[in-house]
Amino acid sequence: MKEFFSKIMKKVKAPEHSGDHEEGYVELDSESQEFKSKIIVRPFVLKDFDDVKEILDSLREGYTIALVNIKPLKDKDLVELKRSINKLKKTTDAIEGEIAGFGEDYIVVTPSFAQIYRAKESAPEVKKMPRDEMELE
Repeated sequence: MKEFFSKIMKKVKAPEHSGDHEEGYVELDSESQEFKSKIIVRPFVLKDFDDVKEILDSLREGYTIALVNIKPLKDKDLVELKRSINKLKKTTDAIEGEIAGFGEDYIVVTPSFAQIYRAKESAPEVKKMPRDEMELE
C-alpha cells in the first residue's frame, strides 16, 4: 500500500523550486492583485460637461455599465448636453460599447461585453381590402 501511494506522489509531485518556500506551496501577494470579477451598474448625474470625465473613466475600466441622468443638463443647456453626449458616443465607439436613450431623461452606456436590448419598431399594420371591394380597370 505504501508503494502505491509513493508512486502516485511521484507522478503528482510539483516541479522543485529554488528558494526558502516549502515544497508544494506558492506564496501569492494578494494586495498587488486586484480582481474585478463583478460588473457594476453605476448611476451618474450629468449636471455640466465636466461630469463626462468621471463617466468615461469608469467606462474605460471595462467593468461599469453607466446609467446617466441627463435631466439637469437638459434643463440647463441643450448645447452642452449635445456636446456631452457626442463625447460619450465617441468614447463608446472607441471601446466598442453601446449607448442608447432610456426614457426621456436617461441614457445607458455599456462596455463591449454588454448589449442593449432594442425593441423592434412594429411596422404599421397594412389593412388588406377584400377582393370584392377592389376596383378592376
